[in-house]
Amino acid sequence: MEAVHGSMLLIYAVIAIAVLILMITRFKVYPFLVLIIVSLLLGLAVGMPAGTIVKSFETGNGNTLGHIAIVVGLGTMLGKMMAESGGAERIATTLISWFGEKNIHWAMMCVAIIVGLPVFFEVGFVLLIPIAFNVAKRTGKSLLLIGLPMVAGLSVVHGLIPPHPAALLAVQAYHADIGRTIAYGLMVGIPTAIVAGPLFALLIHRHIKLAENNPLAAQFVDSGEQGKRDLPGFGITLFTILLPVILMLIGSWADLVFAPKTMANDLLKFIGTSDVALLIAVLVSFWTFGASRGFNREQIQKFCGECLAPIAGITLIVGAGGGFGRGLMDSGISKQIVETATSAHLSPLLLGWFVAALIRLATGSATVAMTTACGIVAPIAQASGVQVKPELLVLATGSGSLIFSHVNDGGFWLIKEYFGMTVGQTFKTWSLCETIISLMGLGLTFALAAVL
Repeated sequence: MEAVHGSMLLIYAVIAIAVLILMITRFKVYPFLVLIIVSLLLGLAVGMPAGTIVKSFETGNGNTLGHIAIVVGLGTMLGKMMAESGGAERIATTLISWFGEKNIHWAMMCVAIIVGLPVFFEVGFVLLIPIAFNVAKRTGKSLLLIGLPMVAGLSVVHGLIPPHPAALLAVQAYHADIGRTIAYGLMVGIPTAIVAGPLFALLIHRHIKLAENNPLAAQFVDSGEQGKRDLPGFGITLFTILLPVILMLIGSWADLVFAPKTMANDLLKFIGTSDVALLIAVLVSFWTFGASRGFNREQIQKFCGECLAPIAGITLIVGAGGGFGRGLMDSGISKQIVETATSAHLSPLLLGWFVAALIRLATGSATVAMTTACGIVAPIAQASGVQVKPELLVLATGSGSLIFSHVNDGGFWLIKEYFGMTVGQTFKTWSLCETIISLMGLGLTFALAAVL
């Protein structure tokens, strides 16, 4: 069969995504199966060699799960320990008493921005979702009102503010100054998070009613008989949750503390990887949330086993989304998207945003979008002769990488399943929230460019 080239590739990609959405929303086929079927059919339709289609899907699936499965597994264990010990309830009650029930959505955004700095979106999400479930239960408010500001805060730091891994890579690619990038990133990011998070949540939660019964929430919300015992302290609870965040920050600062390539430097970097940092936090939680709260070894083992069953389905769907994204890359669709963008002769800031946005739509990954776009846009921006601050290029590219999350993005399925939403509701809430962040981030970046 002839391989498909040029703009026909883009048409096939649009058809594939439309079929995917239709099968899941209209015909209620399980997303994991649909993602596999559509990925394989798309590969055949665009003329990829039959042998490479399956290999491509498996590679994308494996690469995504390689990171996500460990993160979600360890993060869920940490969340479960926090819930069983009453730690999640302690944080929920403390936040409610500090901010007041009326302003709890602001509290969730602030916490997400702090926790989200050094960690990938998925890591921050699994760390914070137990707190969101508990706050929603305590206040009787919609999970959307609590959860959307949280995911908006996580998403903004994911795309705009170093030391986040993707933003850090962009800083290197554009030779930007990291201190200035953080400062500009906060100037753009905080107003953006406020609009896309608490303000958008206040507007949208009235129109979308979530299902009464959320099986995942039951995992992380304390059962009734726990009111009889004392809760762990706020300080020790916060320390345990923030431990992975602290370890990752220490890892990213390793070169400042010890000379590179030394044993101590390597050790700090090793401890600072997300998998190791989360593992250490889980082990610490066995003491802070487990043994010191009177749980024995059998009970702790039981918690760890129990909490993994409900996340198996999510993990498979997230992996399949990665497989679909990889198929779009290997079939040449992503490359075609980039060529279309480059031939449009845009200003460097708009080009950075546009290329990242298209790669994000094609692959589903903000990190892939940001890192790939930098590699493409950096040489073009230098050759164009247009004077533009490299820090602003980082922000424009980061904003583009966050546009409209949809069915090929692992985060889309993570949020859909945890919030107990339909695909349609996820588009109206999470996808729209991401698009607000992307467009507002670009607008504020242009505003900064005009002033600086």
